[in-house]
Amino acid sequence: MVTKAQDRRKVRLSRALGVALTPKAARYLEKRPYGPGQHGRTKRKADSDYAVRLREKQRLREQYGIREKQLRIAFNEANRTDGLTGENLVELLEMRLDALVLRSGFARTTAQARQFVVHRHILVDGKIVDRPSFRVKPGQTIEVKAKSEGIEPFQVAAAGGHAEVLPAVPGYLEVQLDKLQAKLVARPKRAEVPVQCDVQLVVEYYAAR
Repeated sequence: MVTKAQDRRKVRLSRALGVALTPKAARYLEKRPYGPGQHGRTKRKADSDYAVRLREKQRLREQYGIREKQLRIAFNEANRTDGLTGENLVELLEMRLDALVLRSGFARTTAQARQFVVHRHILVDGKIVDRPSFRVKPGQTIEVKAKSEGIEPFQVAAAGGHAEVLPAVPGYLEVQLDKLQAKLVARPKRAEVPVQCDVQLVVEYYAAR
């Protein structure tokens, strides 16, 4: 359960990073796309290159709701993989179970998706998985446990209750929302992933450290 204090923190963080991290933050940014107070509308001085890269790294990390250590581990793996490191990084993060629970429309926010996984409501290929970081492979099926389908949040999800606040289901997922089932049909490609981030700046941030 997200507390009011956590909700306010997400709104403040969303404003600082320039990306909506929750539906409430999205509504707030749409209504008030500037900081609070008398100086909220004034133009900020130009940030340093380091500050720009740091903010972009934070944008990526917060959109997946992961710790710095987890992002660093994912970056190192992406760097060892053939192809563009930044694109590899987003694709690896997108295969996290909590991310796919969100993309499938089973949850309203990343935090709720993670909570569903930790509380053992989610199955992968018919087996309970309670690690949000679990990497789903193409061909695997994600579904809500039968005993959990009657819980109100899942009934809301099955009725399409999150459609207005979530991006369209990406092409790498096949979703039967009324059955609370989804299948990862292909490895996500960066161009399809609904994440706001200049991945090259993230690569530059880590390369400089």
